[in-house]
Formats: sequence, C-alpha cells, structure tokens
Amino acid sequence: MANRTDYQLGLLYLVHLLISADGVVDESEEKQLLKICEKENIPADVFVQFKEQVSKSKDREIYQKGIELINKCTDDEKLDAFVHLYKMSEADGTVHVKEVRLLLYSIKMADIEFNDVVARATQTKS
Repeated sequence: MANRTDYQLGLLYLVHLLISADGVVDESEEKQLLKICEKENIPADVFVQFKEQVSKSKDREIYQKGIELINKCTDDEKLDAFVHLYKMSEADGTVHVKEVRLLLYSIKMADIEFNDVVARATQTKS
C-alpha cells in the first residue's frame, strides 16, 4: 500500500499528461483537475511539489514517475486513479486519440482491467 502522498502525486502526474496529451489545456480540464484535488484532499504543498516537478521534467520522466507511484498503490487506489483519468479524458467534450492511448497503456502498465475502470466510473459521480 502506498502512502497517501504517493497516490496523490502519481495521480497528478498522470492527469497532467492526460490534460496535455492533445496539446491544448481546456478550461473544463482545469476545473476537473481542481475537482480531483478537492475530492482526493490533495494538500496545497503536494500540489506545489507536483507543479515544481512537472515544470522541470520531460513527459517521459513524468510518466515513469507517475506509473511508479501508482504501482505502489492498492488495486482499489489504482482503480480510483484511473476512474479520475477516464473521466478527465471526457472533460473537454472530446476524447483525443493520444488521451486514449495514454489511458489504455497506463491501465495496462498498472495491471488493471479497463472494464473495471469503466464499471467504477459509471457507478461514481464526478
């Protein structure tokens, strides 16, 4: 089981990559990010740490760190993280092919079933 900060940072890293996958950060995606921070009780210092790390890292490094942190989590935490990502992919009204690839590949790397993510996403509200 990961500590809470590992889960939160792993989630934020992957959300960052998903938001920027299509090359445009939409206002609805920014709002969804803030909802995730609120729902997951992500403290301001963790968010600042995340922002500092992504500003000086390449996407590949961000991805590797995000997956590394998420893989420390329980299967339930992993599912929660990927439900957030799944919903985030729809936040701007369109699902870009790069978002789909990132989501599917990340789910595979975390050893989670896509159908489980979809099932949980349909059971929970944003």
